Amino acid sequence: MSAKAAQELELLIHSGWRLVVLETSEEERAVEMLELIARSCKRRFHQWSIASGLVPDGKGSGSLDEGLRAISTHAEPSIYALLDAHRILQDPMAVRRLRDLIPVLGERLQTLVLIGPILDLPIELVREAATVELPLPNAEELEELFLVQTKDASPTLVNAAVRAALGLSSAEAVRVFRKACRVSGGLNEETIHTIVREKRQALRRTPALSFHDAQTDLQDLGGLGELKRWLQERRRAFDEDARSFGLPIPRGLLLLGVQGCGKSLSAKAVAQEWQFPLLRLDLAAAFGGGDRSPEATIREAINVAESIAPAVMWIDEIEKGFAASDNDPRASRVFGSFLTWLSEKTSPVFVVATANDVIHLPPELLRRGRFDELFFVDLPTEVERLEILAIHLKKHGRDPKQFHLEELAVQAERLSGAELEQVVGAALYTAFAQSRDLNDNDLANAITDTVPLYDTYEERIKELRDWARHRARPASLDAKMVDLFHKA
Repeated sequence: MSAKAAQELELLIHSGWRLVVLETSEEERAVEMLELIARSCKRRFHQWSIASGLVPDGKGSGSLDEGLRAISTHAEPSIYALLDAHRILQDPMAVRRLRDLIPVLGERLQTLVLIGPILDLPIELVREAATVELPLPNAEELEELFLVQTKDASPTLVNAAVRAALGLSSAEAVRVFRKACRVSGGLNEETIHTIVREKRQALRRTPALSFHDAQTDLQDLGGLGELKRWLQERRRAFDEDARSFGLPIPRGLLLLGVQGCGKSLSAKAVAQEWQFPLLRLDLAAAFGGGDRSPEATIREAINVAESIAPAVMWIDEIEKGFAASDNDPRASRVFGSFLTWLSEKTSPVFVVATANDVIHLPPELLRRGRFDELFFVDLPTEVERLEILAIHLKKHGRDPKQFHLEELAVQAERLSGAELEQVVGAALYTAFAQSRDLNDNDLANAITDTVPLYDTYEERIKELRDWARHRARPASLDAKMVDLFHKA
């Protein structure tokens, strides 16, 4: 049971709140918590649903209006859990009856708790209700659940299993743990890997969130020296020593720049470098329709990220998320809530957002406090092009020292990092087709054959550079880049 949520609920009940909204998708866990709170508050506990009515006598089934009629006949101090509240608050008759019942609830020391994944209250009830969120179980709660399932287990393995299961609901975690132990013949190292695989499957049910393997570290990034330095400075900023020193928890960064220059790769590299799990949040997918509301989807994604923290949350092309919401009347509220979370979050979720187009970025996103820093990622410099070519040659089993990379880097002016990777790939295909090893001519010809993105979007790239000149910090610092960045 979440101690913080339970304490908040108990405080509200003792303070005389007659209507409380408990937002959670874990109905069983919420009901168990309310039963314990009812005992603590010396009140009776009742559960109601539209199908079963009041448990156990079944009175008041069929509609919320009938349920409220049944509740109104009770006089003893009680807590009522109303299930699937997000489905039953559309009846104007029931809303009117609830408003009439609220003064009576106060006199009888009764509290109605509306339970659902996300509740959009009728405007008549907004000022009458307090809202509490039930977060996903933390490490202490999962450890307690797992210890019930296994005896004489190694504390180290139990702790590893708990870390692997963070982000799952209580019921999901127990099911996954049982399955993993059964498959692996008990709690062992293989059990931990199985839990991680099962968790990735479970996270697919959250439409806008996905779990990614971070196999790229900062050494795999060519150039971006200033960005790397900034990240390395914050590597230990999530430790307890940093809290004792007075450091705030890093919030995240926004990477703005030219396509194919390493922004998304940087997000993956951060997670690998800091050994944090990497979660990708797709804001556009949250507005993709279906039965789930964008509010519920984004809130669930945030809850999962916070339960797994410390973690890196990667938001690729964040401007598309805002653009996708232009025709959705709920968009301003959803993104307002998301921006508030960016500013006020206290959990160690480091957000790395990327953007290619500043036109669709709202000014409030760029305000200080949302992100720790805004970096501009431009086309690689000559030195960076050389480094990028060397990295990709090494990946393909070639010794960079066997090639004239200085000349190739000069020839590859205006190519992005992604285009340089394609150059190496294309040159390898040529050499393989001719049954010989790779040489400088293959790379030079591949560079010549590549049409840079810069040639197609030159005006847009210049506009982007002009916008970033006084608003963003360059991710790369060398003499040529500084000169370019400060040209009029």
